[in-house]
Amino acid sequence: MSDTPQEESFVSHLVELRDRLLRSLIAIAVVMGVLAFYPGPGEIYDMLAAPLTSALPEGTKMVAIGVVTPFMVPLKVTGMVAFVLALPYVLFQVWGFVSPGLYAHERRLGIPLIISATVLFVLGMAFCYFFVFGQVFHFISSFAPKSITPAPDIEAYLSFVMTMFLAFGLSFEVPVALVVMVKLGVVKVEKLREWRSYFIVGAFVVAAVVTPPDVVSQLALAIPMCLLYELGILASSLVSKGTTRAEADAATAAVNTAESAKTDADLDAELDQAEAAFRQLDNK
Repeated sequence: MSDTPQEESFVSHLVELRDRLLRSLIAIAVVMGVLAFYPGPGEIYDMLAAPLTSALPEGTKMVAIGVVTPFMVPLKVTGMVAFVLALPYVLFQVWGFVSPGLYAHERRLGIPLIISATVLFVLGMAFCYFFVFGQVFHFISSFAPKSITPAPDIEAYLSFVMTMFLAFGLSFEVPVALVVMVKLGVVKVEKLREWRSYFIVGAFVVAAVVTPPDVVSQLALAIPMCLLYELGILASSLVSKGTTRAEADAATAAVNTAESAKTDADLDAELDQAEAAFRQLDNK
């Protein structure tokens, strides 16, 4: 009988998780349906491929090798765009499921972290699309021999774009990761400053592994990561100071409470002594 409330609570959590997952999937499906009508999967893929097609020789187009590739690849791109557009609602559902189990100070920190993480991830994707892709494709096409005609496959291009978007989106999350680690007490701000040189080396190693083998894309990933690391140190120091100030205020309040309690106890003791003295005088 003692396990019944726990089982009911576990089942209720599963039901709530199912409902929130369904709401998120429905939201993504609705956005994808709207995008399928306007502007359409083909137009969306053309927008995604614009940085590459602008770098190709005049009259050159991309190719689709597979039989169903012309249908499936634009549909995948539409689904990716729908997920990005519905991401705020999806994160709202995640927050609604997680927040009841958090403390008040954790809830206060959670909402800014979720918003900043979403904004930084989208900024990373936008930086990759508007700046990195154009520079990289023009740099690569400038090295192509004149005896060949480049004709990239649309599915290979989608795989490349997804990898780059994920790499830049996650790299832009460096400040959020640092703030979370400092807030949880995993590392101190002083240690982050000491590890600055190691992070710079690691950023260039990650950029060399993730990006194509060209200098432009590697620098375009490594340099923002280093700058974002400095931004993360600044944000972590501000959060750490706020936490220290709050702890100091709490300690001061506790000391004041203890002193006031001690003062009340002393007054009660003095009153008791005075009452006892009056009783002795009355007895005499």
